[in-house]
Amino acid sequence: MLKKYLGRIFGMFSDDIGIDLGTSNTLICVKNKGIILNEPSVVAIHTKTKEIYEVGERAKMMIGRTPQAYDTIRPLKNGVIADYEITEKMLNSFYRRISNRLLYNPRVIICVPAGITQVEKRAVIDVTREAGAREAFLIEEPMAAAIGIGINVFEPEGSMIVDIGGGTAELAVISLGGVVRKSSFRVAGDKFDADIIEYIRQTHNLLIGEKTAEDIKKAIGTVVELEEDLSVDVSGRSLLNGLPKDVKVYASELIPVLNSSVQEIIEEIKIIFEKTPPELAADIRRRGIYITGGGALLRGIDQRMAENLNLKVVSVENPLNAVIDGITILLKNFSIYKSVLVSTETDY
Repeated sequence: MLKKYLGRIFGMFSDDIGIDLGTSNTLICVKNKGIILNEPSVVAIHTKTKEIYEVGERAKMMIGRTPQAYDTIRPLKNGVIADYEITEKMLNSFYRRISNRLLYNPRVIICVPAGITQVEKRAVIDVTREAGAREAFLIEEPMAAAIGIGINVFEPEGSMIVDIGGGTAELAVISLGGVVRKSSFRVAGDKFDADIIEYIRQTHNLLIGEKTAEDIKKAIGTVVELEEDLSVDVSGRSLLNGLPKDVKVYASELIPVLNSSVQEIIEEIKIIFEKTPPELAADIRRRGIYITGGGALLRGIDQRMAENLNLKVVSVENPLNAVIDGITILLKNFSIYKSVLVSTETDY
């Protein structure tokens, strides 16, 4: 009781912070200060002691390159916590990096996937509290993204957000400050990478890692024909003789490879439309669909969606930061946006 009382007193002097706890990256923002941390959600640990060796960008650089004494872990899978202990250690490490800018234990707002279960909600709340937060609140990713790109989520009109992250794609129809229809499924950036790995293996008899596949996706990934057929030199291990090998991969090769997963997202959008009230569907027809997240940067994805759905598809200016921008706005106007939070620590 005393600890809770002191926490409320300290709260008068603490900085509220927001966290986009993503499968690929973790972003942290502070009220009135903006984004102060943007690091990969990767941890390198000692395999025997389980102690943290590196966290974030330096840990990501170690993926596929570690000796037996170390292991690299992505503690979040499909947007939710897969390894409770490692996630807590990762957050603790991030908190220490920014601790000189914060006072006491902060109130924290964490972004979670739309399809998160009650058990997973509790895991996120608990790990955040144990990592040093005084209070923890949750907001669904599509809602945060909608706020971040400037949509008035409280107006009586429907908006559709398609947030394509690392582990999941989040679809939501938003109106009157709530999520009317939603879907969260595991076709997103990681699936694009896996598709590229499998294609390179089958077509070029070359084995590559996750980081290389991600680099290929960023460099030449496309789902439409480009004016200039981009190419990239890819290094990996030959499946024929086990020796290092280089191949040249062209953007045109990846169109059918990536299109299969993009089509899955399109089909899910169609399913959401079938469940959406006609008035809201009409609103979305007029306003278009907004795509956010890292997946929105895939070349031609907006064009492909627009052609298949016969709808306007809006690519926002800064899709990677849409969610954290939304949390930043929420922190500045907490009393206004508090109603959009899906749960609070008092629920448990």
